[in-house]
Amino acid sequence: MTEYIACNSDLRLCLVAHFAYGALAGGNGGHIGGVERQTSLMAKWLAARGHRVSLVTWDEGQQDGEVIDGVHVFKLCRQDAGLPGLRFFRPRWSSLNAAMKRADADVYYHNCGEYVTGQVAMWCRRHGRKFIYSVANDTDCDVSLPEMHSLRERILYRYGLNRADCVIVQTCRQQEMLLEGFARDSLVIPMPCPGPSDAEYAACNHNRNGSQRALWIGRICEQKRPDRLLDLAQLCPDVHFDLVGPAANSEYARKVCERARTLKNVTVHGAASRDRVADFYRRAKVMCCTSDFEGFPNTFLEAWSYGVPIVSTVDPDGLIAGKGLGAVGTDVPQLAAGIQGLLASSQQWRRASQTSREYFAANHAIDEAMARFERVFCEVADSSVRRTRT
Repeated sequence: MTEYIACNSDLRLCLVAHFAYGALAGGNGGHIGGVERQTSLMAKWLAARGHRVSLVTWDEGQQDGEVIDGVHVFKLCRQDAGLPGLRFFRPRWSSLNAAMKRADADVYYHNCGEYVTGQVAMWCRRHGRKFIYSVANDTDCDVSLPEMHSLRERILYRYGLNRADCVIVQTCRQQEMLLEGFARDSLVIPMPCPGPSDAEYAACNHNRNGSQRALWIGRICEQKRPDRLLDLAQLCPDVHFDLVGPAANSEYARKVCERARTLKNVTVHGAASRDRVADFYRRAKVMCCTSDFEGFPNTFLEAWSYGVPIVSTVDPDGLIAGKGLGAVGTDVPQLAAGIQGLLASSQQWRRASQTSREYFAANHAIDEAMARFERVFCEVADSSVRRTRT
């Protein structure tokens, strides 16, 4: 039985995502990661459904109250505004409070654990509004909060997590970690992701069958361990590896790029536009993930939408191994075996490719996933809403 609720069509929603203006407006400037793309996608989908949707972002030169695809954009201060040491309170926190007030929403939503989680929760609590927090990474569910390095950030994040009216997670593992570490209940909802139509998928799937290309896509930084990809390239000389993504400003990233350029079967592409990224998925036979830890990477969803199996060091809720969406390895030799196994058998690859596409369509296609989010927004806004069953 599928459960539906009658959702208030004039629900007022505000999504707080400091870096999401570029993703919403379609620009290439600033930081545009998986969280920003998903938040922009959610905002536009909900606005198209008739809800009054607003987005709070940094001031990047846009007009306050600008409307993009039905989404009202309210701006904070500029990211570099204010004096070091004081800017945390003014103008950053003060402009956040002012922007949230101008948005005047029933429900406020924030994705990704940080000090902003607590700031949004505090404003909502003070003004009698509802707050939904969404987990972006496994580290946000780790009771030690390993990626939050200041006491101020950890205190504010814990406050926001505990005061949220609803917490959304992407995996059952994250749900268990929050319950065990923070005594916090949560809902598991798959994230939405755009993907090719059935016709587009069929075309790229056919054209890719003869390729022997592996794709690595992400930020070149120590957490994502692209050095392992270079070791993989040396173990799999017959496979061409495309290394796509911006490099962090670090000695580690510099050395990885330098080494990558010495390998004949590795191409370093740097940051790529969304159109170019789609081309990389169409050409790839497999996608590699070499990270130490992840939440549920948006790149996984994108790869599966194109029928690209994943060979990975991380496996959210055991989906890759359990559903046959690729292969999992704990070290470089195991990853190499996974790649070689998929590429050596056309039957095995086709089965993994088709299963990947089917899993994406059933769980992460925009309308499927966003319908679940919409129901949660409506329930949080009005817990007495009547349900019907079909």
